[in-house]
Amino acid sequence: MAYPTDRKYTREHEWIQVNGGSASIGITDYAQQSLGDIVFVEAPKVGAEITAGKTFGTVESVKAVSDLFAPASGTVTEVNRDLATSPEKVNKDPHGSWMVKITLRNPGELDALLSAADYEKFVAEEGGH
Repeated sequence: MAYPTDRKYTREHEWIQVNGGSASIGITDYAQQSLGDIVFVEAPKVGAEITAGKTFGTVESVKAVSDLFAPASGTVTEVNRDLATSPEKVNKDPHGSWMVKITLRNPGELDALLSAADYEKFVAEEGGH
């Protein structure tokens, strides 16, 4: 799978797509394939502060519960309500199904993240696709 080049990626398999001073966050295709059928997404409430590298929610699949790690720090401005009733959207369209939107606190944190090409190499080394 080709990973969209308009976003950055973490080694924990999250993506972040920046739009000015805000950003959308979700999980990668590799993550959803590893998890299997997603049955529940737990995200923070609007107004919550998330910190780069720290857990901000969980994704539950038929196989396991996995933590979501924030690719950048910021304040949650929106939560994808569709995922509360249709978490399987993450399996169908992982790069189109964002989980939270944030206002970035420190855009410089994004410099530490992987490009699409670097993420593809990382996944290949992990034995992925």
